[in-house]
Amino acid sequence: MGKVTGFLEIDRQVAKYQPASDRIRHFREFTIPMSDQEVQKQAARCMDCGIPYCHGPTGCPVHNQIPDWNDLVYNNNWEAAIQNLHSTNNFPEFTGRVCPAPCEEACTLNLEDTPVAIKTVEQAIADKAYELGFIRPQPATVHTGKKVAIVGSGPAGMAAAQQLGRAGHEVHVYERESKPGGLLRYGIPDFKMEKNFIDRRVEQMKGEGVTFHCGVNVGVDVKVEQLLADHDAVLYCGGSETPREAGIPGIELSGVHDAMPYLVQQNKRVGRENIDSVGWASDPILAGAKHVVVVGGGDTASDCVGTAFRQGAVKVTQLDIRPQPPEKEDKLAVWPFWATKMRTSSSQAEGAIREFQVATLEFVGEDGVLTGVKCCEVDERRKPIAGTEFIIKADLAFIAIGFSGPFKDSVLKELDGKLTLNTDRRGSTNVVADDRDYKTSVDKLWTAGDVRRGQSLVVWAIREGRQAARAIDEALMGSTVLPR
Repeated sequence: MGKVTGFLEIDRQVAKYQPASDRIRHFREFTIPMSDQEVQKQAARCMDCGIPYCHGPTGCPVHNQIPDWNDLVYNNNWEAAIQNLHSTNNFPEFTGRVCPAPCEEACTLNLEDTPVAIKTVEQAIADKAYELGFIRPQPATVHTGKKVAIVGSGPAGMAAAQQLGRAGHEVHVYERESKPGGLLRYGIPDFKMEKNFIDRRVEQMKGEGVTFHCGVNVGVDVKVEQLLADHDAVLYCGGSETPREAGIPGIELSGVHDAMPYLVQQNKRVGRENIDSVGWASDPILAGAKHVVVVGGGDTASDCVGTAFRQGAVKVTQLDIRPQPPEKEDKLAVWPFWATKMRTSSSQAEGAIREFQVATLEFVGEDGVLTGVKCCEVDERRKPIAGTEFIIKADLAFIAIGFSGPFKDSVLKELDGKLTLNTDRRGSTNVVADDRDYKTSVDKLWTAGDVRRGQSLVVWAIREGRQAARAIDEALMGSTVLPR
């Protein structure tokens, strides 16, 4: 597993960033790549820990064989490393950029706060594989004659499409937007992941026989019933896109927006696309020269912060109802699970003011236009504390408190009464299917990704897409060689 004494001899190192003063001037990625030799040294730190929690259920949803490819990188065998990585993860260049790396939290060396730089090594393997020409189309040698439709081209849909195409099925992917990628393309800012990485994978998949139909809103432009009639199987990977209702007075004021329309618009600007979008607001939302308040403490909120700074916001304040977490967790009580501790994203480090244990009481304004956000402190049960009210000046406010399920005006509307749905503890409406066969209550219809499990990580969507592909292949052919 890397160099036997590597963890004793080599300090942890991860890729550095461009200075904040430089990176907020553009929307490109700002990570400074490490040299091959530096990456190999970090891979060498992977120790013979006995039980590698990093690739178990606590560490990696796709079960990446992290110690194996760390050893291959250390020994300069990049081709075998990408083959190993691809055996569990179709898109390591995506996860190497946007995954929060629960594998590093689960690393044995994290007991000493110096986990192996797994995410850095993963991205380096994928980028090196492209550089050396190791990533090429792998078309099926035998075709089954079966035809599968996939609704949605996010990470779950793309992963399933690639797996099913390589299994020899005729695969058609239907995407509502003008380009494939789903919220990988339209929700994640370019400064976190540039979209040429998606384009490269799409071209690879086209070379494997996958057909993409963009600008097609299934349930509206093409009926689900028609897809079911024309295909042997249909996989619904529509994602979780409906913003969670905030219930905050004043939400109707001009200047108050849900987070996702803002992010989608800016991604379309960067991609030189028309900002009009099905399901999202089309009036321009821009933060230049404005005081911005972001309600929410997650990744989407952080993406709004970084986007606002790049658009020239004067001041950005982020509100989080949760208490400020400790700088370090109690390892003996938490490890190897994901710990609640103080984390600062690259966007927050660009100058955001973070307010913890604060509730948003009301958006206030004059003549229908937002002028401020009324807040107060809350107790440990998130109840307002009387007498702690204050107002933050705001010209623009974004609500980024999560998503409650898929859009209801397309697939769900058409299949109303036929498709079994459930409401989870967070109030999200998800399509019912188990994580073994991914089969819905509608014949020939499967589902995977956030539309099934609720809003989650890109890496979980990839995992579900791969598992659903295996289930579909087995149902169509009676057996399967696709990995679970």
